[in-house]
Amino acid sequence: MRLSAILFVCLLTFAQELIRVNVKLINVSFAVRDSTGKLVLNLKQDDVEVFEDGAPQKIAFFAKSTDVPLNLGLLVDMSGSQDPFMKRHHKDLETFLKKSLGAQDKAFLLCFGNRLRVAEDYSSSPQDLSEALKDFLKGHGDYPELGPLHEKRTAGTAFYDAIYYAVREKLADAEKGRRALIIFSDGEDNSSAHHMLDAIEAAQNNDVLLFSVRYTDAKDGKLNARNKYGIGVMERISRETGGVDFDARAKGLESNFEQIGEELRSSYELAYHSTNPIPDGTFHKISIRLKQPGLKARAKTGYYSKLPEL
Repeated sequence: MRLSAILFVCLLTFAQELIRVNVKLINVSFAVRDSTGKLVLNLKQDDVEVFEDGAPQKIAFFAKSTDVPLNLGLLVDMSGSQDPFMKRHHKDLETFLKKSLGAQDKAFLLCFGNRLRVAEDYSSSPQDLSEALKDFLKGHGDYPELGPLHEKRTAGTAFYDAIYYAVREKLADAEKGRRALIIFSDGEDNSSAHHMLDAIEAAQNNDVLLFSVRYTDAKDGKLNARNKYGIGVMERISRETGGVDFDARAKGLESNFEQIGEELRSSYELAYHSTNPIPDGTFHKISIRLKQPGLKARAKTGYYSKLPEL
């Protein structure tokens, strides 16, 4: 009887230790606006509550976005429908980077068609990033690739792969701080090995905000089925990850950049240890609640708890 009791205590201790080791710190970036749509900049930790699957979570870390570094990826679609759009907006991009990148921040440039090429690795220099885009468009240089190198691809746009590998191979190992991708495309994938849910899951699990800057090349001003598909894709990936979708034809890239820069400078970061510590392979819903009435938070909708690899 005594041996059974000792064994039970040992097993209980082992189980508690297993749970403690598996407790994962969940990071959440979020922006808050008031009833007029204005960004709210003065919140403190006590003003915010976070819930996972409806259960309250204890906040372990809270900061304003300006207090932590920004790790930013610029994903530029170089397929035929997007090429003229980017050539017209180098100056807008450089202006945005000058306003958005501080001394502690850094960004990289990934250009993609059916292959993913790093045109400029992490840099804090807006001019270097802008020049790298110009050089890439001119065909200057030999650029390293992300993702599988030997897959045969005949179609032109690996949109989902660009997001997936930018997150997994660039942002996932970045230093602590905000993580975001700005994606210039029409969302009309036809060449990826991964699908939309892979891209969303990778971004959610690594707390990467996806900002979509969409330029849809509608023939004769009329949207076809493919155009509508791309519009829906870019809207969804942004919404599910806590970012924003912009129609570049509606307002113009300068206005889009202004809003993105405002979001990046005016968001919050929090982290909590999940009360669901055991990896179970399911989706866990996250909600941010604000104690002050009239405020609304925008954040990723949740994350997938990965099963342990065998």
